[in-house]
Amino acid sequence: MYVGRVSGTVVATIKHAAFNGRKLLIVDKLGEDGQSSGGYDICVDMAQAGVGDTVLVLDEGNGARQVLNMKVAPIRAVIVGIVDDIQIL
Repeated sequence: MYVGRVSGTVVATIKHAAFNGRKLLIVDKLGEDGQSSGGYDICVDMAQAGVGDTVLVLDEGNGARQVLNMKVAPIRAVIVGIVDDIQIL
């Protein structure tokens, strides 16, 4: 899992059936300083996130498919929560 920031959306008219009716978002991975670390994922949104939101991403294929209740699907990353606040002690 990692914390990221939604930076955009993905629109695809032709896609695998597993993505039908699901919103795809581009999520930039964040470092401990809250700044982009340079990596990103295209994630299935399960938390109704939007551009600019800080989100919690499950980035592990099998776990992502379990969240979506699918045994087989080409899905690796899922947004599972919207982060309100981060405190590093």
